[in-house]
Order: sequence, then structure tokens, then C-alpha cells
Amino acid sequence: MTKSTSASKKDFIPGEVVVYPSHGVGTVTKIETQRIADQEVKLFVISFEQERMVLRVPLHKAAASGLRKLSTQTAMEAAFETLQQPKGQLRGIWNRRATEYNAKIKTGNPVSLAEVVRDLYRAPGQPEASYSARLLYEQALGRLSHEVAAVERTELQAATGKVEQLLNAA
Repeated sequence: MTKSTSASKKDFIPGEVVVYPSHGVGTVTKIETQRIADQEVKLFVISFEQERMVLRVPLHKAAASGLRKLSTQTAMEAAFETLQQPKGQLRGIWNRRATEYNAKIKTGNPVSLAEVVRDLYRAPGQPEASYSARLLYEQALGRLSHEVAAVERTELQAATGKVEQLLNAA
């Protein structure tokens, strides 16, 4: 499994596309200095277009927060391979599985996102999933598709189509 590494505070520049684990793909819009409790704090200002949100992350806490560069094409290939593997065993109580899926989504790791998407995917003709399962599936699919679109420099719809095509081929 290829793991994306968190970057040091000097690794991000304005205009760069990054991944913040609990929000997905965003763009560093600028680096600003704010005065907080009599201290000057440098902050990355990150815009998340899909969530219509702006996040400020202190430079010295960027690595600890999990802020990282986009995954490599190799990491994306590992996620695509995961999508094509058979579904994991769906055993145990749904609440525990849902908690596990939510934790995987919050890591922002493409392979973990692919595992959630693969396990919760319902092919046409299968019974419909529960409301909470659909929400988790859509959240994981959205995060994975946004990163695929950013890595492959393509439209979100094309990236989502590629992910769904891999799921249908499995």
C-alpha cells in the first residue's frame, strides 16, 4: 500500500492543490500572518470549493493536522486496484462498521476511501442501501473522485465515472 506523507510547513505554496484529511481536496490560496493572543501566527489559507469553505491552518501544525500534497499516480493506481477487489466481509453490527468507515473517510487516504466505496457500492438491481450507508458511500465517493480529478487533471464527473466504471467491472 502506498502511503501519502504529510508535508513540512515549507512545502506548500499559494495556488497549490492539497488534501486536508477531514475535508478533502482544497487549494492553498495564500499564506497570511494573524495576531492571536499577542503572538504572530503564520497560517495557510485553504479554500475548499466543493464545501464552500475556507480553512486556516497554522504552518507549525500543518503536518500534525494531516495536511498533505495530492497523492501520486502510483497511490491512485493502488486505490483503483482496491476498487476492483472483492468486497470485504460485511460482518458485525452496522454501528461499528459505520464508525470504522467514517474513520477511514477521515484519514483522506485514497486506498481507505476506495475500500469504503467498494464495500458500500450497490450495483444496479441490488437492494437499496440504508440512508446512513448511502451517506457514507457518497461522502467517500466524493472525496475519492475529487482527488482522482485533481491528480489526473480532469473534470469531477469524468473522475466519478471512472471510479464507478471500475466498481462495475469488479
